[in-house]
Amino acid sequence: MTGADRTLFALLLVDAVLLAVVELLYLPLWVGQVQFPITAAVAAVTTPLLVSAAGRLSPRRRVAAAPFALWFLTVFVFGLFGPGGDIVLVGDWRALLFIGAGSLPSALMLGIVTGRNAARGG
Repeated sequence: MTGADRTLFALLLVDAVLLAVVELLYLPLWVGQVQFPITAAVAAVTTPLLVSAAGRLSPRRRVAAAPFALWFLTVFVFGLFGPGGDIVLVGDWRALLFIGAGSLPSALMLGIVTGRNAARGG
């Protein structure tokens, strides 16, 4: 990886952390009388995009998996041991939807990136 690639990779990792924090903070959103976990949809779109972008930087699987792993670690740590010891990750179906929507598409994208890099001979 070149210096520009490493800078972009660092920005992808920072973006993964920031997205995880913002998504967690907006997870308990209500619109009127209805629970509206829109951040699950945001996680389902943005986290695989981060994995795909990292996979284009290097053929190594660790590089492609790093944004997803950091997103998941941030969700776990910030969600359970949030600011001031508060639990930010709500204890109902929205948490499962959020974690599933962020994890499953990212894992699928990691498989796609790994297969694509293997086909290229990387």
